[in-house]
Amino acid sequence: MRLHQKVAVITGAAGGIGWATAQKFAREGAIVVVVDLKPEAVDRAVRDLQAAGSQARGFALDVTQRPELDAMVMKICEVYGRIDILVNNAGITMDARLVKMTEEQFDKVINVNLKGVFHCTQAVVELMIAQGSGVILNASSVVGLYGNFGQTNYAASKFGVIGFAKTWARELGPKGIRVNAVCPGFIATHILDTIPEKVLEGMKERVPLRRLGTPEEIANVYAFLASDEASYINGAVIEVGGGLTV
Repeated sequence: MRLHQKVAVITGAAGGIGWATAQKFAREGAIVVVVDLKPEAVDRAVRDLQAAGSQARGFALDVTQRPELDAMVMKICEVYGRIDILVNNAGITMDARLVKMTEEQFDKVINVNLKGVFHCTQAVVELMIAQGSGVILNASSVVGLYGNFGQTNYAASKFGVIGFAKTWARELGPKGIRVNAVCPGFIATHILDTIPEKVLEGMKERVPLRRLGTPEEIANVYAFLASDEASYINGAVIEVGGGLTV
C-alpha cells in the first residue's frame, strides 16, 4: 500500500472527487481525515470508510474559518502526532458573466476556493516543517489554465491555487515538503446532474477520448502524487482532462 499509515487531510471529502480521493487513499493504507461542511455527510463518509476496514476521522467545518481549522489540526496532533498529506479539494461555483456577476458571487468563490486553500495550508504547514516532510496537493481545474466563459471568479481562484503551488514548492521544498496542483477536465460528478444530455454529449465531443472523466481517475493522480513514487515531483501542474485542451 502506497500510503500506509500516512495521515491525510482531505477537504471537500464527503462527495465527488473528494470522496473518491478519500476512498482511494484509504485503500492505499492512509489514515483519512474527512473534512466537509455538512456534519451528516462527514459522519456518513467516516462510517463508510471505517466499515471498509480503514482508519478515518471526520471534521465538519468551513475552510474559510481559520479558528476551526486550527482546532482541527490541534486535535489531529493529539491523536496522530502528524499530518503527512493535505488535499485542498473543497471548492464551489457561482457562475455569471462579468457584466452580471455580483460582488457577493465573486467574494464567496474566492473565499472558499482561494482563501480557504491558504487557510488550510497555513494551518498544517508548521507541523509539516517540524516533521521535515509533507505533501500538499491543490485542486485546480482546466479552467485555471485556460479560463472559461461565465467563470471569472472560479477561473481566478483556480489560476490562484496554481500560483500557490508553484510558490510553496519553492518555499517549502527545502523543508522536505512537496507541493503540486492537479487540473481536472470534465468530470462526471453530481455537479453535472442538472446539465441536459445534449449539452453533456457536446462536452464529450470536445474531449479526444470522447467521454467524461471519473472522480476515481482524479483520485488515482492524487494518490500517486501523495506517494513516495512521486518523490521528485514538486511544483508541477498536472492536467487530467482526457486531452481536452490538445
